[in-house]
Amino acid sequence: MDYRKFKADKIFDGYRFRENHVLIVKNDGVVQSVIPFDETDNDIESFKGILSPGLINCHCHLELSHMKGLIPEKTGLVDFVFKVVTERHFSDEEILTAIETAEDEMLTNGIVAIGDICNNDLTIPQKKKQRLEYYNFIESSGWLPSISQTRFERAKKLLDSFSTLNSQFSIVPHAPYSVSEKLWLAIEPFFENKTVSIHNQETAYEDEFFLNASGDFLRMYELMKIDNSHHLPTNKSSLQSYLDKLLKAKNAILVHNTFTKQDDIDYVKSKISNFKFQAFFCLCVNANKYIEDCLPPIDLLRENDCQIVLGTDSLASNWSLNILDEIKTIKNNFPPIPLGEILKWATINGAKALQMEDQLGSFERGKNPGVVLIDEQNFSAKRIA
Repeated sequence: MDYRKFKADKIFDGYRFRENHVLIVKNDGVVQSVIPFDETDNDIESFKGILSPGLINCHCHLELSHMKGLIPEKTGLVDFVFKVVTERHFSDEEILTAIETAEDEMLTNGIVAIGDICNNDLTIPQKKKQRLEYYNFIESSGWLPSISQTRFERAKKLLDSFSTLNSQFSIVPHAPYSVSEKLWLAIEPFFENKTVSIHNQETAYEDEFFLNASGDFLRMYELMKIDNSHHLPTNKSSLQSYLDKLLKAKNAILVHNTFTKQDDIDYVKSKISNFKFQAFFCLCVNANKYIEDCLPPIDLLRENDCQIVLGTDSLASNWSLNILDEIKTIKNNFPPIPLGEILKWATINGAKALQMEDQLGSFERGKNPGVVLIDEQNFSAKRIA
C-alpha cells in the first residue's frame, strides 16, 4: 500500500483542530490530504489522542546538555550565567555522549526541528546523522571592544565549520549586554535574509543596565573581571536599544521576553510595519522558572497578536528538552489559553521562524512534517510517521 491513513480523537493540522477527519500520508511521510472521515474507505489506523505535525524547538543549547542538574535552581540570571561560563569544562567524550542522549530525548518526544545555539563545533558529529532538522545559530559574544575582532573571527571560523552540514545557519548575537558596538558592526552584515536569535529581557536588570547603567549586571562584569567603563546608558529599554541592528534579517527570534513591556511590543510592531522583517517571541517558560522563578507576560503578547514560538533552552537551565513539558507549564499557569493556540506556536509558527515552513509545521499537501501522537491527559508525545 502506497499510503497510510490516520484517525484520532482530534487532528491538529498546524492551524486548527479537525475533528472526524483522516490524515493521509505517503509511505515516505509526505502529506497527501486531510479529508472528512466519511469520504474515506478502510485501512485506517485509529489512535486515542491528538495527531499533530512534528514539534519545533526554536531555542536550545544542545552543547550544554552535559550540565544537566549542575547549576542550582532559582539563582537569578547573573549567577546562572557566571556558573555556565566557569563550570562548563568537561571532557569531549562526556559532552558528546550528553549531546546524543539529549537528541534522543527530543526525538522520543516528537520534536522534528531545532533552533540550536552553537558556541563550539561539538554538536557537529551528532548533527551529521541528520536525525533532526537544525537551524544552527553561531553565537557571537564579547563585551570588551578590544576583543571584538578576535571574537568575530572565531564566529566566522565556526560558521565555516557548520556550513559543511546540510542545514541552515547564521551568526547571531548572544545578548545585548554581551556584544560590544564594535562586535555588532562586524556581525550585522551576516544577518541579511537570515533568521537571527537573541536572548531578550530575561531579567529586569537588563533594562536597568541600558536605561541608566545600573543594576545587577554591574556585579556580573565585576565577577568576570570585565571592564565595563565603555558602556553608556541609552535611556531606552534593552530591546529598544538594539532592535534596529536586526532589521536586515528576515526573522528575529527574541528569546525569553520575561520582562518585555507594552512599549517594547509597540516598538517591535513599528519596525515590522516599515521593514521586511518578522519578529517571533520565543517562550522558554520552564527555564524562566528554573533561573528566575518567574514567567513571561504571555497574556500581553497574546493581546498584541505577537507571533509566539516555543523553546526549551538548555539542560543547564531546564529539567527536560521536551516541548510538551513547556506546553504543560503554560496550560497550568495560563488555563484560558486554548490548547490549539499553543500547538500552533509549537508547529507552524516555529517552522516559519526557522524558515522551514515549506516542509514542516503543518499537514499541507507535499510537506513532510512528521506525524506525532499527543496524549492530552499527561502531555506526552511519540512520533508515529
